Amino acid sequence: QVHLVESGGGLVQAGGSLRLSCGVSGPSFSKSAMAWFRQAPGKERDFVAAIDWSTPRTYYADSVKGRFTISRDNAKKMVYLQMNTLSAEDTAVYFCAAAYGGGLRIKRSEYEYWGRGTQVTVSS
Repeated sequence: QVHLVESGGGLVQAGGSLRLSCGVSGPSFSKSAMAWFRQAPGKERDFVAAIDWSTPRTYYADSVKGRFTISRDNAKKMVYLQMNTLSAEDTAVYFCAAAYGGGLRIKRSEYEYWGRGTQVTVSS
């Protein structure tokens, strides 16, 4: 069984930065595709960024490209999301997701394991 725990959310002013962390417990983390999704109030859970397990290749939603950076430390079983130049539109609950196997996956249905989320609120 894989467990994901997010941390690092909070309240930040527009233009500021936050770094989210996701701790992973369970087998074969180093061979898992990982991603961040976010869900704003009343909206669907949307893809934010994904990272492959080995290369590591990354992929971003257009709305965060150039501002957010996803990274991972397989030895520590951690995934990170560095978020810069935040705006009110980035306010959401951010979720970490994991799936066994490689590749860059951007669909919610492709991920088997989810954390409980961490709230990010950007004040304008």
